[in-house]
Amino acid sequence: MTSVWSGSFCLPRLKRSHLSGDLNCLPKMLASWSLANVSFFQPPAFLMIGIPGLEAAHGWISIPFSSMYTAALTGNCLILLAVRRTPSLHQPMYYFLSMLALTDVGLTLSSMPTTLAVLWFDHRLIGFNACLVQMFFLHFFSVVESSVLLAMSFDRFVAISNPLRYAAVLTNNVILRIGLAIVARATMSLFPVPFLLKRLNFCPNKTLLSHSFCFHPDVMRRACSDITINILYGLYVVVSTAGIDSLLIVLSYTLILHTVMGLASLRERIRALNTCVSHILAVFVFFIPVIGVSMIHRFGRYLPPIIHALVAYVYLVVPPVLNPIIYSVKSKPIREAMLRVLRGKGQS
Repeated sequence: MTSVWSGSFCLPRLKRSHLSGDLNCLPKMLASWSLANVSFFQPPAFLMIGIPGLEAAHGWISIPFSSMYTAALTGNCLILLAVRRTPSLHQPMYYFLSMLALTDVGLTLSSMPTTLAVLWFDHRLIGFNACLVQMFFLHFFSVVESSVLLAMSFDRFVAISNPLRYAAVLTNNVILRIGLAIVARATMSLFPVPFLLKRLNFCPNKTLLSHSFCFHPDVMRRACSDITINILYGLYVVVSTAGIDSLLIVLSYTLILHTVMGLASLRERIRALNTCVSHILAVFVFFIPVIGVSMIHRFGRYLPPIIHALVAYVYLVVPPVLNPIIYSVKSKPIREAMLRVLRGKGQS
């Protein structure tokens, strides 16, 4: 029997008060279902906790979060406009950079609405299906970003190991196919995840999420039924995407170093490696938080909740903020093109 509960006498009250001082309303009403003979239960909504232990300071915390979201959207949109409006940047390296910027915009927009709703308005309620949709896109853009960073490492390998055939190897058609393959890979990897969650029997009294967004390990642990399949599939997705991508990136740079060491002069070696600095920094900025989130959710159950929250926010917010800064500082063509966009000038 599937329970259908509209929460007509609780949800309006939650909406009017934006859950302020009334966070126990939904869990208490849901807990009443545990007394009934219900064999299958899915909550109509979850409650998001925001930053645990710092609820009273959410108003002040919203200021740096709003600033970071604004910086992420502005910086990445500037990169997209700069590449689009500057014909000299219509090269494989900058096309991949545009993919990275577009992915960061998607990642930012996936978590921003609920995070700012919690911090600004103390509105913590999110519907069950809306939670699954947000969770899908959060993980989707994470997988896409990992894949784009791998493609960028391949771009650097071709540019350094065989510069004369660089444009012939990475044609516009090849880049388009790589982009489509990245999207298809992320979609196929994550498509089963929402359906694996919808089959679970959830606990009526476990509806409080640990973050201000829906995260797969957090949502599945609200279930009362066996989540072994969810854990194994989640581990498979992490290993088959970020795990394999990180290994292939390391392999790419091993081959790049081997090629660079074969160059005649020290100046040529430094110049070749300098073209990789921005990408290396972007790899560290993305993969270090990814590893941290994965390790904490699997082995850090007894750590304070605020540690889980902070690592998750670093994983979602920091890379989109830092990537435009890294590339604008290290890449003179990108920096000059972004300045032209800000001044309202194009390049013929």
